[in-house]
Amino acid sequence: MKEYRLELPWPPTVNTYWRHCRGRHYISAKGTQYRKDIIQIIRQQNLDINTTERLKISITANQPDKRRRDLDNLQKAVFDSLVHAGFMADDEQIDDFRVRRGEQVKGGSLEVLITELEAA
Repeated sequence: MKEYRLELPWPPTVNTYWRHCRGRHYISAKGTQYRKDIIQIIRQQNLDINTTERLKISITANQPDKRRRDLDNLQKAVFDSLVHAGFMADDEQIDDFRVRRGEQVKGGSLEVLITELEAA
């Protein structure tokens, strides 16, 4: 089993990642910038491997401030950005994921542990 550890920036929420206009859905400017940031991180670490393995992802969410947040609002931007950056082929590959609250960190961050699962 291969494991990958990433330190990612705090993502935009689902509410600010997507925009809707005239019946169309598109990624907001914040979402587009987040994708660019993730692409840069993935390329710097030579992780644009486009894995097709089944995955388990564990995220520790270090919040940028003391505001109340729903943790289930984080993963969509992260998963979509990892696909777009070429780390994995499709977020459908994720069989198991967990998000837990970490500490408060200036600017916020995500500690991401991705494990390739062995075939059954």
